[in-house]
Amino acid sequence: MTKKFLLPSAEKPRVRWGQLYGSAMALKLAEAAQLLGAPLLVIAANARELSRLEDELRVFLPKSIELLSIPGWETLPYDLFAPHPDIISQRLSTLARLPHLKQGVVLVDVDTAMQRLVPRSFIDAHAFDIAVGNQLDLNSFRLKLASAGYANTSQVMAPGEFAVRGSLLDLFPMGSTAPYRIDLFDEEVESIRSFDVDTQRTLEKVTRIKLLPAREFPLNAEGVQFYKRRFRTRFEGDLTRVPMYKDVTEGAPPAGIEYYLPLFFEQLSDVFTYLPNGAVVAYGVDFSGFLEEAWGTIVQRHEQRAHDTERPILTPEELFLPPADFLMRLNARKQIEISTNELDPNRQHISWQNFESTTPPPVKLDARAPEPARALLDHLRNYPGRTLIAAESTGRREMVLDILRKHQLNAPTLDDWQLFITSEVPLAITVSPIARGLQLKDPPITVLAEEQLFGERAKQERRRRRADRDPEKIIRDLSDLMPGSPVVHDEYGVGRYLGLQTMDAGGLTGEFLVLEYADGDKIYVPVQALDRVSRYTGAAGDNAPLHKLGTDTWAKAKKKAAQKVRDTAVELLDLYARRAARQGTSLQATEAELRAFADAFRFE
Repeated sequence: MTKKFLLPSAEKPRVRWGQLYGSAMALKLAEAAQLLGAPLLVIAANARELSRLEDELRVFLPKSIELLSIPGWETLPYDLFAPHPDIISQRLSTLARLPHLKQGVVLVDVDTAMQRLVPRSFIDAHAFDIAVGNQLDLNSFRLKLASAGYANTSQVMAPGEFAVRGSLLDLFPMGSTAPYRIDLFDEEVESIRSFDVDTQRTLEKVTRIKLLPAREFPLNAEGVQFYKRRFRTRFEGDLTRVPMYKDVTEGAPPAGIEYYLPLFFEQLSDVFTYLPNGAVVAYGVDFSGFLEEAWGTIVQRHEQRAHDTERPILTPEELFLPPADFLMRLNARKQIEISTNELDPNRQHISWQNFESTTPPPVKLDARAPEPARALLDHLRNYPGRTLIAAESTGRREMVLDILRKHQLNAPTLDDWQLFITSEVPLAITVSPIARGLQLKDPPITVLAEEQLFGERAKQERRRRRADRDPEKIIRDLSDLMPGSPVVHDEYGVGRYLGLQTMDAGGLTGEFLVLEYADGDKIYVPVQALDRVSRYTGAAGDNAPLHKLGTDTWAKAKKKAAQKVRDTAVELLDLYARRAARQGTSLQATEAELRAFADAFRFE
């Protein structure tokens, strides 16, 4: 499928691709990544487009090709919210990996690509390994972790935390998908095992783990002193009234400190500094417009917030690359400019290539039609090429397979795209997260995805719904709690709120919510993890349950509740289906509602 391919070179550093519809763009980027002997940086227009591209590239890329992303902080410029630890973890993991990447795809959206980033030297200086057999002095190692920004907690719950219990060290490295339990024999690392945060049970043995810094800025004594000196030089007035100065001095950086990053370092980097030599950058034809739009938003936010004397802020140029500077760095790289439209050769001043792709055919399943699958069946019977149906879940897959079987059509189930393109089957089906399909002329291949089969979908959230976890809303929700009030922790269940307590954690002072459970056991929740705690809305006061730590009572309760919800959903779906089957019945539940139920209560 890669016999005709135009890639940038030393002689032609910039090329343009056209006629790429639906997910055909992701397919061609995946093929380019396999042909290039260097990394491919893809700049998406926004976070939504980045998420969609990531889904599509995971389908089309072979497992041997790395796919990385640099997520945005999910805050607006100059916001007073802290990015979620999961976001910081992924950012640091990608930035640590990027300079050494030989081949692969890196995704970033325009807003994040414009950010000035932590210097490479900071990540390198605060990254270190722990291996079985190493000597490890626990006291000095705790100080080293605190210097790297890790928080000393009673129990590890999120990236950037550690807990010490006798000769056991629990540690959740930034950039890792799981925490690890390190067992020491005197000062020797005897074993390292991953463990489950919810059950605390150990899982797999490993011989080595890599640690990255827990923050994108240093909070050791040297880093704090440098920040204070730069802050005094940069801003005037009574700084004792400025939280961004006072709180950092006290070792408790406030939310929004990320927008003071230049004060921690002599000089910042950018995404182009992290890219290896020879890396290629791909972007859409409307890229300049998105760049200007993003810059306009940054400038507007600065104008709105630049007059608060108790919160002086840095200029946009100090925090972001202005469009002119960004384009100058971009033009020093090999580039691929991508368009969905067909390119006119008479108007191109750079090397160009049109790919023979078209919009996928309309084959939507219409539950109200006499033959709901007529369009799909007509395509499958008349199309001269091969077709892959991409269902977004096993439930969707089985539904489509049932339709095909009723019309004597055989579609083998394949695990992924790579198996399909190396096979010769005319029709196959797979479970895939992509929403947009594609149709190629050479070779004749069609991918029918969620949008073609079911229309707009209610996409499942694979990442924690951070938008619903607004810190200000959480604080308002918890502010009127009295000691003894029942609360719910996501992982430990129903306990009692005892109040706020200021504690020293790894040399840093911070505030913690104190929650009490059965038998007087307590957990201490750092204020940056408030999103894990909510008010208990069931029986009031003494009638509320009190769960016991270290048991599976809470896990069983959640599972039982989820099953009840699913059972109710199945009953409703059955009811709607029977109502729809009656001739002449006024049907209030629309097809969209049925799809919403199916999406919300899908068995994976």
